Amino acid sequence: MTDGQRQYGPLGSTLVIIPTYNEAENIKPIVSRVRSAVPEAHVLIADDNSPDGTGKLADELAAGDDKVHVLHRKGKEGLGAAYLAGFRWGIEQGHGVLVEMDADGSHQPEELPRLLTALKGADLVLGSRWVPGGRVVNWPKHREILSRGGSTYSRLMLDVPIRDVTGGFRAFRVETLQGLGLDEVASQGYCFQVDLARRAVRSGYHVVEVPITFVERELGDSKMSRDIVVEALWRITAWGVGSKVSKIRGH
Repeated sequence: MTDGQRQYGPLGSTLVIIPTYNEAENIKPIVSRVRSAVPEAHVLIADDNSPDGTGKLADELAAGDDKVHVLHRKGKEGLGAAYLAGFRWGIEQGHGVLVEMDADGSHQPEELPRLLTALKGADLVLGSRWVPGGRVVNWPKHREILSRGGSTYSRLMLDVPIRDVTGGFRAFRVETLQGLGLDEVASQGYCFQVDLARRAVRSGYHVVEVPITFVERELGDSKMSRDIVVEALWRITAWGVGSKVSKIRGH
């Protein structure tokens, strides 16, 4: 499959990275669903030393399934740091596709085959709530307004042609990740997702969005906080202003 004149190579093996912090109620069901949806895929649980015992449950899953792996981290360092550690682990293990997925059930594992199919002709595939066919379920209106507004603000400030810039259900080719300058990424929370998306667009990678159904978590607590929103707002503003200034100076 091609994008213009480009020929895409085979995908290689898939690793689904699931960061966890206090997801004891969710980890077993979500891993089971991933293994059923894409039986050939490996799963890496990146646990930030959850005090509720999520790491121990993850070890039990890994002990019974050679395609489930656990990365124990020292403590809660944020979503971005967990994914970066997972990316490095997956690259070292030789996987060709690395997938980001939440542990809380908001991302439907049954939709993962659609992302992987789209990745055959792309560098990065985003599961999108805000393209035709995408939707959210059981979200309060203020959450939807915040998410839509955040994606719109990011798209306009950063000049990226992506409808759901903040979404966290993604499939990367390993070569794409290796070309994004991961060693320079310092952002956390939802800002981490915006950062990777803008880097992909800026680097000229072919980014595709496919519609997904995002379901609000039923168990456990959301990790969304005021600090995460504030960090995303000031970083996105700084990136956008910096980019516009650079363009003006270039002209």
